[in-house]
Amino acid sequence: MKQRINLLIAFSVIALIVLSTVQCYLVKTTYDYKVAQFHTEIKNTIARISNNYSDIDSVIVARKEALYKQLSENYIQGKNNKSEVKTYILENEYNDVLTQKIQRKFQRELPNLKIDFAIVLNKFVLYQNAKKIDTIFSEKPFIQNKLYGNLISLNHAFLVRSYVGTTNGTYANQDYKLLTEDSMYVSVIDWEMIILGRMTFVLILSLLSILTLITLFVIAIKALIKQKKVNDIKTDFINNITHELKTPLTTLGISTRILERKDIRDNDENFNAIVDTISRQNNRLQNLIDQVMANSLAENGIELQKEKTETEDFLLSIIHDFKITFPKVNLQTDFQTQKTILVLDKFHLTTAFLNVLENAVKYGSHKILIKTRIVQNQFSISIEDDGIGIEKNKQSLLFEKFYRVEQGNLHDTKGLGLGLYYVDQIIKAHQGSVSVVSDLGKGTQFTILLKV
Repeated sequence: MKQRINLLIAFSVIALIVLSTVQCYLVKTTYDYKVAQFHTEIKNTIARISNNYSDIDSVIVARKEALYKQLSENYIQGKNNKSEVKTYILENEYNDVLTQKIQRKFQRELPNLKIDFAIVLNKFVLYQNAKKIDTIFSEKPFIQNKLYGNLISLNHAFLVRSYVGTTNGTYANQDYKLLTEDSMYVSVIDWEMIILGRMTFVLILSLLSILTLITLFVIAIKALIKQKKVNDIKTDFINNITHELKTPLTTLGISTRILERKDIRDNDENFNAIVDTISRQNNRLQNLIDQVMANSLAENGIELQKEKTETEDFLLSIIHDFKITFPKVNLQTDFQTQKTILVLDKFHLTTAFLNVLENAVKYGSHKILIKTRIVQNQFSISIEDDGIGIEKNKQSLLFEKFYRVEQGNLHDTKGLGLGLYYVDQIIKAHQGSVSVVSDLGKGTQFTILLKV
């Protein structure tokens, strides 16, 4: 099942990446479309506004045409060379005035946009009847050839339109024709934010879609992992309780068959020994059943029968019984309290303390030290052992229902995984707490705190 979950996670991640990529591609395509749409909109609007410079200032346009005509005739006469003609055109006296007039018109017509522009001269070509075409200059659009405008670079600007103008004249009985071409470039300040503003709904929808996919993916994976954990716990629990029940049932079956023998029934000593065995195994079965049923309750569902108890004597009685059961274990005490009276449920607490002690033996302890202290108005009982210890990353799981520590060859140590869960629930029902400190290979210390 783990392999199937890993494959499912891998395929889900791939699907999530593919869907996210497709979503990003659609957003990018929409963005490019919005950019093209915005540029077309700006081009059409500005081209309409500045289609003819005469609409902006006919006087300045007339002066410009007169300058062009004068420079053409000077060139024909040989008074100015090509370089001088270009310089005089670009350094015209009406540059600033026409720039301001065009800028104000943009502000009136497009009040919601901040626009920088530049009109650059591309060509200045002279046609004479008796001669071939004379190209005074013809260059690609350069910001250095700016006639009007406030742009300082064409790098982030886009072309709005190109304007071709013609001027006819006669000099020394010779007709000539002047052809000029200029281009307008504009840059809309913060145009990216304008595009993103128009895409707000698409961006929010795409972001929500991706977040929803990721959320559903995480929820599904968590549910799968949780389901796997539940299945593993269920399988482990069934296997362990089957093993735990099988042993006393097998013993009871053998003991019953032995009792059928006449020589056993006639021997009082053997008969009593078998009866004692049956009684112990019956009690063990009953304890297993009671433990499973008791641990199906939370701490607030456990009914306690509390009574005033001299705690040190109560602990000594538990220690006495434990020593009889495990005579090879070196169990020592260090009580620094005397005649402490607490209100306790002796039955449940006896089971809880025995669970901790039996766990210590189960996991390799040969020496156990039980201490009592008064710590911040609480009765502290610490149980230290020299067992195999518990890894740090597993200590927080010790008190979970059905959890069993698996370490090395002790993986086969049997149990229901309910002992420490039961301890935790009983101590909580007494408004106390239980904690564990352990180092792998150095033993474990459980500390139980009860209200004084």
